[in-house]
Amino acid sequence: MANRITIDPITRIEGHLRIDVDVDGGKVRKAWSSGQMWRGVELILLGRDPRDAWAITQRICGVCTTVHAITSVRAVENALKMEVPLNAQYIRNLVILAHSVHDQIVHFYHLSALDWVDVTSALKADPDKAAALGESLSSWHLNSKHEMRRVHERLKGFVNGGQLGIFTNGYWGHPAMKLPPEVNLLAVAHYLQALEVQRRANKIVSLLGGKTPHIQNVAVGGVANPIATDSQAVLTVERLMALKGWIDELQDFVKNVYLVDVAAVGAFYPEWTKIGRGVTNYLAVPDLPQDTKGTQFLLPGGFIEGGDLKAFKPIKEFGDAYFMKGVEESVKHSWYQQDRKGPLHPYQGETKPHYTDFKDDGAYSWLKSPTFYGKVAQVGPLARVLTMLAAGHEPTKKYATQTLETVSALAKTPVGLDAMHSTIGRHAARAISCAVQVDLLAEQWTALVNNIAKGDVKTFNPPVFPKGEVMGVGFHEAPRGALSHWVVIDDGKIRNYQCVVPSTWNACPRNDKDEAGPYEASLVDTPIANAEQPLEVLRTVHSFDPCIACAIHLTDLEHDTAISVKAV
Repeated sequence: MANRITIDPITRIEGHLRIDVDVDGGKVRKAWSSGQMWRGVELILLGRDPRDAWAITQRICGVCTTVHAITSVRAVENALKMEVPLNAQYIRNLVILAHSVHDQIVHFYHLSALDWVDVTSALKADPDKAAALGESLSSWHLNSKHEMRRVHERLKGFVNGGQLGIFTNGYWGHPAMKLPPEVNLLAVAHYLQALEVQRRANKIVSLLGGKTPHIQNVAVGGVANPIATDSQAVLTVERLMALKGWIDELQDFVKNVYLVDVAAVGAFYPEWTKIGRGVTNYLAVPDLPQDTKGTQFLLPGGFIEGGDLKAFKPIKEFGDAYFMKGVEESVKHSWYQQDRKGPLHPYQGETKPHYTDFKDDGAYSWLKSPTFYGKVAQVGPLARVLTMLAAGHEPTKKYATQTLETVSALAKTPVGLDAMHSTIGRHAARAISCAVQVDLLAEQWTALVNNIAKGDVKTFNPPVFPKGEVMGVGFHEAPRGALSHWVVIDDGKIRNYQCVVPSTWNACPRNDKDEAGPYEASLVDTPIANAEQPLEVLRTVHSFDPCIACAIHLTDLEHDTAISVKAV
């Protein structure tokens, strides 16, 4: 008989996610992904001015803030068939890229690295050997003996003080932990360094966006950043030069620390290139527009069915008919009721909560179940990297090749592209994506400066709302994957609004055909060493970087349990 393990809530993520797995013979045989909050933002938006939607939707989450703001204004602009000034596109792109680089650094080091790194093992390390290892792998200046000794002493201080501080409550000593002490020490040092480095990306978002989280600079029609060379109150050359300095620091860390650390983890955990495969239909959307109409992008997007890169179908522009016709959402296993049967297109989407308790074969989640042309799809960094490879994107090819070659060299065995369809592959894809994006951050800075040098300081086109009904879709390749907002505007007011977010695609319950979502499918056949400490489940779930606040929005105030893991 299978044992049921319930992890509720999953920690080190945004929002409340419950994962149930049936374990038999030491492996997961079936899984359920349940979002434990309800998102009611769509109802709040009804009847409002579409120009306010971006400010409201980015309050869906305190992490995924800029992504909703950007996607919302794009949806309204698409409905109005607006053009956006080139400077506004560049500024938005800088905010998008800085936010994404920040998110990906934080995800690996502070949300999921401790699934692989045994902090207590680092106490057994020789700091000088750890430094020598680090210096052999990259030119990062903080891999020195002095730095490794300092971190080693700091860890000793945590332990001698009777607590591990920020490292409390890890599964230390778990049989699935395999890194040698020196590698663990190196990883802990980089964890602490990343706390400082990620601030550089956040400063870029804050300077351009007015504040962070919840940027204040976007508007339907462009951005609110006035540009001048002779006023300290606006975006000046001085401020632009400050941005460039932070970008340089981020490039150094991403290329000489992040990429290397992910490759090292992959080399020491080769079995995890065969765990967590799950759904191999991949969806990503194009991003970083380079023209005023949103028809030319630096990052390609599209759909890959069954993991076959040769089956790639591109998504070309905002309002792309292929993308728009393919998206539907089902509520068969969700706590909603709807007047119409079957999956609905977002323009016809309904958001009517109807809670009935957790039922294995019935409704068990506040998330809906999206499909693309009737197929379950995985979104996120892995989908992004694979679609860009399929589209022939050279920067992605360069960093993907480099990463796989590094893993192969460290593991002393060839590691090919097929290894990417896995738990560890999602981490590798996120690092590859981050390296591509940090380079583009520098390129978009140059593009903005050059455009200003031509005398172009325009950042905004005023919107005009027609009588009658118009509809629009905005999409954005957010850090966690394909995000889309769908708006129906009638006489200048919002009549319907639906957000189809990355964690809805990935964390969804079963669909109308009872097919498992990406989280659920990826957990099947995962080995479990200790049912009381299901670290292996956390590894795969964390590899997606769940943001359940984006997918749903209601908290159960009747139960105040902080965390419970139970084996039944």
